Amino acid sequence: MTFFDRLADRIDTVDSVVSVGLDADVDRLPEQLLDKDLPRWAFNRRIIDATHEHAACYKPNAAFYEDRDGWAALQETIAYAHGKGVPVLLDAKRGDIGNTARRYADLLDSADAITANPYMGRDSLEPFLERADAGVFLLCRTSNPGGADVQSLELASGEPVYERVAALADTWNRNGNVGLVVGATQPEELEAIRRVVPDIPFLVPGVGAQGGDAKAAVEHGLADGVGLVNSSRGIIFAGEDGGAGGERSDPRGTGEDFHKASGQAAKQLKQRLNQFR
Repeated sequence: MTFFDRLADRIDTVDSVVSVGLDADVDRLPEQLLDKDLPRWAFNRRIIDATHEHAACYKPNAAFYEDRDGWAALQETIAYAHGKGVPVLLDAKRGDIGNTARRYADLLDSADAITANPYMGRDSLEPFLERADAGVFLLCRTSNPGGADVQSLELASGEPVYERVAALADTWNRNGNVGLVVGATQPEELEAIRRVVPDIPFLVPGVGAQGGDAKAAVEHGLADGVGLVNSSRGIIFAGEDGGAGGERSDPRGTGEDFHKASGQAAKQLKQRLNQFR
């Protein structure tokens, strides 16, 4: 089975397209976890326990784990998510050539899918593309404000760069394992990219703390019912004072019950998205 076959099964099982971003920022972890051997793992385990019934996927961002203890925490997190039956998409945004690209692709020995940067061309992606059992989500139109600086530039053909990336991804998808990262903050561009590639699943960030369009994320992000809508801070730090996106008087959360708020936030996002499925 391909990654997207397995993802489709998971989506059916939990009736959800929610991707929970596990961006375990040490500066925001609850105080009571900081004396643990691997505080990021201790945090993620509680988040997974609280959210797995609503999660189609978990998406840890590699930036929060790139130290010795962090990689150990990440490996424990991936194994625990798999034990709950949930696939893991590593948000690493890798992209390079030759031996470096092949080493980056080794990350797929643990994770089920990865994000990659396509701007060095097909040879930089080949080690990911040839892993037919794993997914690779290529950056296409990202949700950050500066994404337009390059991605929206108009080519001589009249198409924006992000549409060319989408069209190329379609030609690279020989193993049916390619997806695209397309943010929910620009719904008209999300719709335009879907017209270019009707059959490729999207990973749609930006619906949580960034305030993206949930309706557009579902209507244009899914291909034959398969795709992911991600929320990171809006779920995992929902227990902080002020709630998701609110003002925080306590930057370390609200004590032992922080995970309960995360479970509720994941459930609410699932219900919100399911209105449009």
